Amino acid sequence: MATTMVPDHAARPDVLPTERLLANGMAVPELRPALRHIDNVRNGITVLSVWFYVVLIVGGAVWLDTWWSYLLAFILMGPMYARFAILMHEAAHKLLFTNKKWNDWIGTWLIAYPVFTPVQLYRRVHFAHHKDEFGPQEPDLAFYRPYPCTRAALRRRLLRDAVGISGWKNFAPLVKNTTTARFRRIGLSIFGVQAVLWAVSWLATGRWWIYPVLWWLPWMTQWRVINRLRSIAEHGGMERNKDRRATSHNVRQSLPARFWFVPYNTGWHLAHHVDMGVPWRNLPAFHAELERAGYVTDAITYLNYRSLWKALSSAEEGAQPLARAA
Repeated sequence: MATTMVPDHAARPDVLPTERLLANGMAVPELRPALRHIDNVRNGITVLSVWFYVVLIVGGAVWLDTWWSYLLAFILMGPMYARFAILMHEAAHKLLFTNKKWNDWIGTWLIAYPVFTPVQLYRRVHFAHHKDEFGPQEPDLAFYRPYPCTRAALRRRLLRDAVGISGWKNFAPLVKNTTTARFRRIGLSIFGVQAVLWAVSWLATGRWWIYPVLWWLPWMTQWRVINRLRSIAEHGGMERNKDRRATSHNVRQSLPARFWFVPYNTGWHLAHHVDMGVPWRNLPAFHAELERAGYVTDAITYLNYRSLWKALSSAEEGAQPLARAA
């Protein structure tokens, strides 16, 4: 039975600074430019490739025109939403393109708005998350705090995600935003993009229901499951602490996990929180630096996501997560 998800202090040796890393874990100035390099061309290809895969998935389902091809397309759209989310996250950090104007335009109109995300608001709350994880201004505190929980509690949360209850809680505010002066422009822009997607899919396939079934419904249901599993694997049950190893989990990466819910190196999340200025392509290299320094050790590393989710749901019935001091 787990009572806390925070690694014991003995598992987090004081090894910093080193010749290559500063006391806060960031690379020394001589190494930092290479780690913070943004590859504009490859990132542009990546953005285009996500849309190519969406067209391929939906087009393949329509071409085969069988119940199982549509079911397979529905399932594969979950990982596609994960890709949009991570690219949107990069754009929010201004790490997708070096030209900030293009970074924000592409991040908004080609990535965030198509997946129902007001990226302007997301950027504000996400930077609050980075500024002080689990602090008083942490926007996702209620999402991360109740761990470890029981298996039954985690199943209930995932069931609410799978049947669309959580999705509706995210969708309803977007609709409401179209009626408020402060957020009307953003809300109408998001639904304007959705109208374009619906019209294009209808004209291209001759089927009006492709958009709601293969675009909106996966966002409402399975994307919510994927997003919860990824999010709690990043910070579930951790604590407010200057040591990032106490605020973020570290999990060994595998190809299946990277395909389904942690694409684009987002699974190296501890490295991202040590230095949020490192773009996604360079996170494995930065993570390797942290390992060589002894900052990241086997003692704080989960072998896979299944073992972490098992630990996150290992509390006894009636037990409460520990409330630790900062």
